[in-house]
Amino acid sequence: MKFVDEAYIDIVAGDGGNGCVSFRHEKYKEFGGPNGGDGGRGGHVFAVADPSLNTLVDFRFSRRHEAKRGQHGMGSDMFGAAGDDITLKVPVGTIFTDAETGDVLYELLTPGEKIMIAKGGDGGFGNMRFKSAINRAPRQKTPGWPGERKSLKLELKVLADVGLLGMPNAGKSTLISAISNARPKIADYPFTTLHPNLGVVRVGPEQSFVVADVPGLIEGASEGAGLGHLFLRHLQRTRLLLHIVDMAPFDEGVDPVAQAKAIVAELKKYDQALYEKPRWLVLNKLDMVSADERAARIKEFVKRFKYKGPIFEISALTREGCDHLIKAIYQHIKAQQVAEQAPVEVDPRFAGDPAA
Repeated sequence: MKFVDEAYIDIVAGDGGNGCVSFRHEKYKEFGGPNGGDGGRGGHVFAVADPSLNTLVDFRFSRRHEAKRGQHGMGSDMFGAAGDDITLKVPVGTIFTDAETGDVLYELLTPGEKIMIAKGGDGGFGNMRFKSAINRAPRQKTPGWPGERKSLKLELKVLADVGLLGMPNAGKSTLISAISNARPKIADYPFTTLHPNLGVVRVGPEQSFVVADVPGLIEGASEGAGLGHLFLRHLQRTRLLLHIVDMAPFDEGVDPVAQAKAIVAELKKYDQALYEKPRWLVLNKLDMVSADERAARIKEFVKRFKYKGPIFEISALTREGCDHLIKAIYQHIKAQQVAEQAPVEVDPRFAGDPAA
């Protein structure tokens, strides 16, 4: 299935049914009085987060979604039936934005979460609504109210705990396939990954986290070069970024330090908040570096890169160092979750009964 993480749609809620002008006609009752019913309300448009979906491809070729209008009112005090609602199923993590103003309207972050994105119009009043002691034979009625109409941009941000960041061919796909259940395409040429891949990493019983692999970045990505900038939004909800660096580039003259600095620079240009996320350095492909020069190469890289955070030395191909990396990631994520759930401290001066 083609991965689609952006789509534009038009939604139309149903119009309300018109009210009815009618009078009771019965034998021996010359003036039976008004009995025109109200129109039914138009159908609403809902959206629900479906955990079984992971792409917006269904909306790429089906742009207009319209609910049914309400039935018109009828005589004999009969109200019109409400129009049928429609429900759009979207992946968890979908953002609804006004296509004209760019304002964010809704976000669906919880599986099964359901919201109304367009309200159906109310039904019009029949003439029985206008009956009074003065106006005993009203001929007034009102039309149904129109339903809401919106042009929306749907944007999917995958929900993952850890995001993999790096140049093309740095070994991100190999790493996610080595530590998780994901099976992305792997090849010995750049730009193998063309869309994000998600994998669940099992640490132990009821202990797991989700990793997202996005297409590699290149210098100039923030201005639109390459593919990586199209998918950086998927890293905005992660708790931790892993900066994967190829320590054994195929081409002679390629400087891993310059490549790593270019990635950091593009990240900062794209989004300051993403740049400030916790970011660990993962030195990959060390199986291709001889044991004699491995330590010296790592020391030189760290010194020139001027990095002071956590550093992990791995080989995604042979899984060397991967177990240590997985455990460290899980402990970091668990600590963040505990911190988020910690109760907020209250000043003792304001801890009493507010009404006292």
